[in-house]
Amino acid sequence: MVKRIAKFHKVSREQFEQGWIDTFGETDGVWLEQTYEEIRLPRRATAGSAGYDFFSPADFTIHPGETLKIPTGVRVEIEPEWVLKCYPRSGLGFRYRLQLNNTVGIIDSDYFYSDNEGHIFAKLTNDTKEGKTLELTKGTGFMQGIFVEYGITVDDMVTETRNGGFGSTTAAQRNS
Repeated sequence: MVKRIAKFHKVSREQFEQGWIDTFGETDGVWLEQTYEEIRLPRRATAGSAGYDFFSPADFTIHPGETLKIPTGVRVEIEPEWVLKCYPRSGLGFRYRLQLNNTVGIIDSDYFYSDNEGHIFAKLTNDTKEGKTLELTKGTGFMQGIFVEYGITVDDMVTETRNGGFGSTTAAQRNS
């Protein structure tokens, strides 16, 4: 039987706006509000799909060799001992060599409680060798997330807590 271990949420409007402006600069407030309201939470395409598709919150163009950071407006509440692993959608990876810049995005269960509300970003590179430009239209699936259970070593005594995204767990390791 499949375990039900997570729930997707939108980040707050304020957090989405902050992530958007940090990434793209000042943006029309009415457009940003409408974009926020239309964010689609990730979902599976079929009953047999392992991956939850993340949908583009806006139209984007990624030329060959270009990189784009997308604030998804999504966060995920995950049971302990589970992780969400994010990958490019298979077809986009096949046709455009679309890649996540960190290869595989790892969303830990405690990220949900970070100062940025666990806002999931995707940094994508169009690494095509055929000169193909990727037109990512609003509402198109571009990334997929798969929930995976994990274990720890028998002598693991970690008690540190996270408060941040990239590099926050490394900082906790340096302090212990």
